[in-house]
Amino acid sequence: MKVAFSALLLTVFAFQVHAEPPFAGKKGQFQGFDRYDFVHDGTQCIVVVPKNAAPGKPWIWRARFFGHEPQADKALLEKGFHVVYAEVGGLFGSPKAVAIWDEFYRFLTEEHGFANKVALEGMSRGGLIIYNWAAKNPDKVSCIYADAPVCDFKSWPGGKGKGKGSPGDWQRCLKAYGLSEEQALSWRRNPIDNLKPLAKADVPLLHVVGAADVVVPVEENTAIIEQRYKELGGKITVISKAGVGHHPHSLKDPSPIVDFVVVHSRVK
Repeated sequence: MKVAFSALLLTVFAFQVHAEPPFAGKKGQFQGFDRYDFVHDGTQCIVVVPKNAAPGKPWIWRARFFGHEPQADKALLEKGFHVVYAEVGGLFGSPKAVAIWDEFYRFLTEEHGFANKVALEGMSRGGLIIYNWAAKNPDKVSCIYADAPVCDFKSWPGGKGKGKGSPGDWQRCLKAYGLSEEQALSWRRNPIDNLKPLAKADVPLLHVVGAADVVVPVEENTAIIEQRYKELGGKITVISKAGVGHHPHSLKDPSPIVDFVVVHSRVK
């Protein structure tokens, strides 16, 4: 009996030593949690693993500026969410970026058992990809948290309204979409134009904005989303920070963000 028990312990030990990590690539740390950096299908990706995954493996998909103002992500990790990232910031939410996200979603749900519905988190230009991907895949989205989000590329990087714009990024944006400037100015597939699929799927939205934002003006982005989404019967909450510009993002106390994601991800 002792011999058999010893053999069992050796087997368990060997399995623990040689067990494959949950993700390939470089293992590191993020806010006290295991982080994996790797390339999937040619795209730089990150997955941060909670110490104890919540039932159903809920996750939040960060768009752009991974690690910036991490308080909400950290709190969600503590609640058993995975936090993931796929680098498409230089593609400005274009169809190519959406296709890359389609593949990463397939990889995480089919090969790693992540929940079929994901919470989306987009800061600044990250607003373009979360909304464009969600509009194509409304049935795969549990909720959207957008923070000072770009919702119309004519506002930023185009700077065709009251925003400051970014000439270099504007040219890169046009290239990513394969559009001339004239075509881009008449483009009607920006997030502000494409909300109907989300409203039909009853996807709840949360926007956190700085009322004094002159880089991504609220009136050209979030205010239009809010008005149009409500007109479509959609549910949206906007938290406006008086006197705050484009930065800092998030909230010092991320509880409203965390509670929003948890409730709509049906995690107890």
